[in-house]
Amino acid sequence: MKKSIAMAVFVSALIVARTVFAQGILLDFAADKVVKKYQEGTCDQLKAQKNEAPTEKEKMAIEFLRNDSQARVTFIDKIAAPVANKMFECGMFP
Repeated sequence: MKKSIAMAVFVSALIVARTVFAQGILLDFAADKVVKKYQEGTCDQLKAQKNEAPTEKEKMAIEFLRNDSQARVTFIDKIAAPVANKMFECGMFP
């Protein structure tokens, strides 16, 4: 009986670890995509995109970040400097 409980706990821990790992990979992918968009985009392109409505994927990502503070901190830590620098260069900071 103890072995089956231990095995169930172990399997549950693996599932949670796998989910967290996958979430981290997706978060890194999304952050890299945002950074690339700002690094490769011209100021005119970025200003035009700022006025566009977010896509469904972007809406889902925003909602996820609103609900997961740890993921939000990780995401913002990764994108803050390159995005802020480009926005400053483009005169997009108030």
